[in-house]
Amino acid sequence: MNLHRKLFLAAVAALLLLVTPTVAGAAPPDRHSGPQRLAIGLSGGAGSTIGPDGALYVTERLSGEISRVDRHTGAVTTYATGLPLPLGEPGGSMDIEFLGGKAYVLVTLVGSDIGGTSVVGLYRMDGPSTFTVVADIGAWTIAHPSDTEWVVPSGMQYAMIPYGGDFLVTDAHHNRVLRVTRTGQISIVVAFPNIVPTGMDIRRDTVVLAQAGPAPNLPEDGKIVAFDPRSPRPHEVASGGRLLVDVRYGRNDLYALAQGFFPPGNPHGSPALPNTGELLRAERDGTFAVVATGLNQPTALQIVGNTAYIVTLNGEIWTVRL
Repeated sequence: MNLHRKLFLAAVAALLLLVTPTVAGAAPPDRHSGPQRLAIGLSGGAGSTIGPDGALYVTERLSGEISRVDRHTGAVTTYATGLPLPLGEPGGSMDIEFLGGKAYVLVTLVGSDIGGTSVVGLYRMDGPSTFTVVADIGAWTIAHPSDTEWVVPSGMQYAMIPYGGDFLVTDAHHNRVLRVTRTGQISIVVAFPNIVPTGMDIRRDTVVLAQAGPAPNLPEDGKIVAFDPRSPRPHEVASGGRLLVDVRYGRNDLYALAQGFFPPGNPHGSPALPNTGELLRAERDGTFAVVATGLNQPTALQIVGNTAYIVTLNGEIWTVRL
């Protein structure tokens, strides 16, 4: 990699990722069982979903693979291969969802605008190693830039959820939520100032969205907001998380995943410090209670029944009993 490319990717990382707050007024951990490791050996864990068969499916950015993880035994098998590899950190296969019996994968930071050769967008899995690009989100973003400051024209698409037969997609760099159809149509659902939207979840007509927040890394910038995609007027649900990367509805509560503490002086774009991540619960007073601590750079969260499934950057799966 030449010096120009290294400097460019460093600048990209600096503006894309993310926030470095501390939790304000969080309660001590609840008396739940501590995190338990379920699986290891994935190549750069990123997004996840629960598949039609009830297993956990995880995107592996560094290998371009999707793995299937048995939630009961922890057995890992390869579900798909051949997705574009990232040019740097972050990027590649960021998230996965199933819709209409098909797996769809969100791929980012692989386009020609940063020296890549692949399409930034929504991929449909057609076979174990074959994919079809159904929406070129990168080209659309280049043609429709946001009003916030950006460096990467094609954006940095972070996460997605199914919605009304289509998908909602966050762009953490252009600071907006998009609606992306399976026939390639793209539109803006809601645009934000520089708040760095990351993970999402939906229940009935309410979307909850994690915001990591930009520098100067104020604690109150790590938020969950909620909105109805049909008439989005986002309102704050809770704030005070350390670099929020995902959010999920539980049976009775709302949970957020914080990647952890990012100390002053570390290069922007670096992950949080190892083993400082937390699973948080949103409280009625707008604060967070700590459910589990010591998570090692978590990236994605799923909840089934009373169990949380947490993917980490180093390719492990951990569970927490809620």
